[in-house]
Amino acid sequence: MHIGIVGAGGAGGYFAARWFEAGIEVTLIARGRHLDAMKASGLRLVSPLGDAIARPALSRDPAALAAADVVVFATKSWQLDEAVASAAPFLKMDAVVFGIQNGVGSVNQLAGAVGAKNVLGATCRIISLVERPGVVRHVGVDPIIFIGEAEGQLSARVRDLGAALSIGRKLTVEASSDIVHALWEKLLLFAPVSGVGSVTGTSIGTFRADAEGRRLLTAAIAEVAAVAKALGIDLGENAVQRSLDFIETVPPDGTSSMHRDFEAGRRTELEALSGAVSRLGVGLGVPTPTHDFIVESLMPRELAARQRAEPGTTFAR
Repeated sequence: MHIGIVGAGGAGGYFAARWFEAGIEVTLIARGRHLDAMKASGLRLVSPLGDAIARPALSRDPAALAAADVVVFATKSWQLDEAVASAAPFLKMDAVVFGIQNGVGSVNQLAGAVGAKNVLGATCRIISLVERPGVVRHVGVDPIIFIGEAEGQLSARVRDLGAALSIGRKLTVEASSDIVHALWEKLLLFAPVSGVGSVTGTSIGTFRADAEGRRLLTAAIAEVAAVAKALGIDLGENAVQRSLDFIETVPPDGTSSMHRDFEAGRRTELEALSGAVSRLGVGLGVPTPTHDFIVESLMPRELAARQRAEPGTTFAR
């Protein structure tokens, strides 16, 4: 099997290193100083599950994906349209494609560009980041990718691909019979944690221990559950408590990628997270005051970051 990965950020870089370490052929599409450093010294992974130095095939040219059997888009949500448009002309007719963007919109974006029959739904859990060019640090949470057919059935290709890509605790790939549910389970956690952490400017351990921070977090989780329910996606009566229980297991100094992007003055995934919850809430008639507050509070910083952004420098997630 040959895996192509577009985006060498914390998630894409981690997955590339682990699959390469497992003996799978990997081609990694990246840009900028991160690409230059990896070409010079390899991709260095620092992780509590074991460090590694990987030397996958590296390129800034998406034409390098032409031989890939599986193509993983590991970009930020706002980079996906550009990334898939540049890569689509070079993909094999039978290549399996999935994206691990935060939010719930990547399946439709990919299907529109490469055809629905090629696309799986996917989401992941990991806390990792590019510590410096050429170095990815895995901070916490045992890494897992969920993959599934957009229509919901547990197909043979999903079972087979999950088995082929899963390499134990260092990276579990789980075949899902309801990937839409899995995507919303991720949003249930990630949109609130990202929004509250970014608004307060504090780590997960700090805001979950603070009375006001925990109130915001709990309300934000409940709003995602309410929007999902209005869409016919039942996350369960205990969804809020289940999410809070999971958040208690996250390392206290952990931060979301959106929080780190805001702190660094970079463009963020605000619109794909709290922004999406707010927009869907309006359309469904479901109040989302906490996510509305998050968007209103953070949008000036988001717009300023977009004005500063240098286009075409990185695909990173």
